[in-house]
Amino acid sequence: MIEIARTELIQIFRNRLVLVTGLIIPVAFSVYVVHQRETFLDLGSLGYVAAIMMFVVMALGLYTTAVTTLASRRQDLFLKRLRSTAASDVNILAGLLAPLTVVALLQVGAMLAVLGVVATSPVHTWLLVVAVLATTSMMVALALATAGLTNSPEHAQVTTLPVTLAVIAVASWVGITGTENLAQLKRLLPGGSATELVVNAWEGGVPLDQSLLLLIPTVGWVAAAVALATRFFQWEPRR
Repeated sequence: MIEIARTELIQIFRNRLVLVTGLIIPVAFSVYVVHQRETFLDLGSLGYVAAIMMFVVMALGLYTTAVTTLASRRQDLFLKRLRSTAASDVNILAGLLAPLTVVALLQVGAMLAVLGVVATSPVHTWLLVVAVLATTSMMVALALATAGLTNSPEHAQVTTLPVTLAVIAVASWVGITGTENLAQLKRLLPGGSATELVVNAWEGGVPLDQSLLLLIPTVGWVAAAVALATRFFQWEPRR
């Protein structure tokens, strides 16, 4: 697993497309949000600003890049060759996705830390960490599921759009309008409960036991995505 992860990390920094879509664009957007935070605060709370930054990095930097990577490694038969080694399927996937996941977590951590310095720090930092980790798990699981439906790296530009747009749109909807209305619907949508959890972690004012219950829908999306990945993921090029 470690050797696979090391090789994949090297490939990430050699691939210009991955660098732009997975690293530069999310960071540039986050810097813009921090700089223009007063404009975003006119729409929602500081927790909403944090949630948008998190989901842009997770959607573009982790989810989209992970799907593209898996599709590319399948197309060039790299996945097939790895399965002929002693490495298990879990170790292969973990090795391929670990570098992307670590980079995304570092990006989110750095951006939220900067936001906390230039604005107001989160009330419950540990709860914010839980929200970020839960969101990361959901996006990785969704990437595995989407990769199972993706024929090629070029096809990934199409197959990743629905989830990417959905989670960012849901995060904006929940962050701007809150959950006073249509609360259950907003929490069940992908990213809805995670956004509310980030807002609660940053703003406080909500009992911790109620906030932790928001993890249930996110865990549900992880379970559903893993089930879809188990059903549809292929190790050889799709025809």
